[in-house]
Amino acid sequence: MNLVQGNTRLATLVGSRICHDLISPVGAVMNGLEMMQLAHESTTPEMDLIGDSVPNATARIRFFRIAYGAAGDDHAIGASEIRDILADLGRSGRVQHDWQVSRDVARAEARLAFLAIQALETALPRGGAIAIAQAADNRWWLQATGRRVVCPPDMAAMLRDGPDAAAL
Repeated sequence: MNLVQGNTRLATLVGSRICHDLISPVGAVMNGLEMMQLAHESTTPEMDLIGDSVPNATARIRFFRIAYGAAGDDHAIGASEIRDILADLGRSGRVQHDWQVSRDVARAEARLAFLAIQALETALPRGGAIAIAQAADNRWWLQATGRRVVCPPDMAAMLRDGPDAAAL
């Protein structure tokens, strides 16, 4: 294993650990909120805010775990699991996601698709939609649409010229 592969592996392990360490306390906050709601007849605006925020945080952590976490690249992720994660993100976010891939995908493919989704989300400052599909020749296709699409210069250069291997 060379230095770049070692650094990449370390980064994915750190990403997995961060997601693992965050998901339990976020779940505990949601459980505590549910207990408070059972104890009181009405909810407060503060409780509503927490109730809206926790599912969004959970969805983000699940998304980040696939995008940045460690797992065997031969591990497949089900299309329904990916759709669930993206639907949960869309419930409280400004961007809707349309995962049009009907088959399970390899973890490495899902990671690249999620990283591309995250890059496209930054190009949609006022919200919008991202469609993700795979052509018959297995090439991925992503399309971002919105009221305002802003493509940062470095992203435009990568899309135009391809990625710079030295920068990866």
